[in-house]
Amino acid sequence: MSKKWNKERKQEPYYKQAKKESYHSRASYKLLQLDNKYKIIKQGDIIVDLGAAPGGWSQVALEKTGGDGLVVGVDLQRIKSMEQSNFLGIIGDFTQEETIKKIIKVTGSQADVILSDASPRLTGIKDVDQIKALDLVENALKIARDILKPRGSLVIKVFQGEEFENILKNIKKDFKTVKSTKPPSSRKKSVEMYVVAKNKK
Repeated sequence: MSKKWNKERKQEPYYKQAKKESYHSRASYKLLQLDNKYKIIKQGDIIVDLGAAPGGWSQVALEKTGGDGLVVGVDLQRIKSMEQSNFLGIIGDFTQEETIKKIIKVTGSQADVILSDASPRLTGIKDVDQIKALDLVENALKIARDILKPRGSLVIKVFQGEEFENILKNIKKDFKTVKSTKPPSSRKKSVEMYVVAKNKK
């Protein structure tokens, strides 16, 4: 990342707030805002956080689900340590069968919520980046089909583009209620959107 980008990031209000409130990432506020609006996470839920590093969404999930719940964070990178004993980190690629088997083993295919704020390593080539992002979405949706309980929920980042409407159609096949939204903490310049899908069929 450029020096200019780093300087702008450190001046950004949500970045400063995350530091002040000890969140691992400014992205924490995206999930907080989504959950406040759509009431996704309940106390005692089993939650799987795909693409979890550095851990901002997992922190919010732990707060919302309480001590009786379980949060499983999955990422290629090591997730920052959590104080809570009901957090489990899995280092692995969630597009690979080996990692999916680990997720199934610890959740018993009984997850209440799947979260995915995952983003590919961007190349700057629009078509390539869109294909990479679409692959992550499709894999997250596959995991949701396999391990979410009936009536479970999915929150997933999707980039706007040619395939956006097709992604929504695919998600609607599996969930009764599907909303697309952009939380206030999402940067205005960003083409990211979040799909909140509830009541898995």
